Amino acid sequence: MGPNGSTMLEPLLQGLPPVDPAAVSNSASCALPPRYEAVRGARKFTGQTLDKWDLSDRFDDVALVVSELVTNALRHAVPGEAALEHEEGLNPSVRLHLMRWASRLVCAVRDPSRESPEARQSEEDFAAESGRGLFLVESFSDSWGWHPLAGTLQGKVVWALFRLGPE
Repeated sequence: MGPNGSTMLEPLLQGLPPVDPAAVSNSASCALPPRYEAVRGARKFTGQTLDKWDLSDRFDDVALVVSELVTNALRHAVPGEAALEHEEGLNPSVRLHLMRWASRLVCAVRDPSRESPEARQSEEDFAAESGRGLFLVESFSDSWGWHPLAGTLQGKVVWALFRLGPE
């Protein structure tokens, strides 16, 4: 895994809270394999990126949110190997994008499903051992949302925003 240029950032900017896309001061992206071990890699990538951006004090909250977003993408949005054999051209990859503005940090996870993450949340039992991921995302970030990708990209982006200081 490593930083990827801004090639994947353009679709992510659609549907985000109002910010000037030209004012992005830093961005980083990595592809994640369709395995649950990728969550550990996403946390490591997040820690290294936040360190570079002098935001290591935000690691705990941001890494928790990244873990939940990546876990949800892997659990609910990445088709199984059997489905992949029948669907040519489908890119099952999950990508993590981190974007920093002067006063905001956005964590965005792209996955191949167009299904709303909110539909799954309402079906989950909050007493269950799993199914509270979006509740945690909402609790630890300042806002979150999702939108389907347009154009040739298939799937959706689920994002979480963190304020870095007074706006």
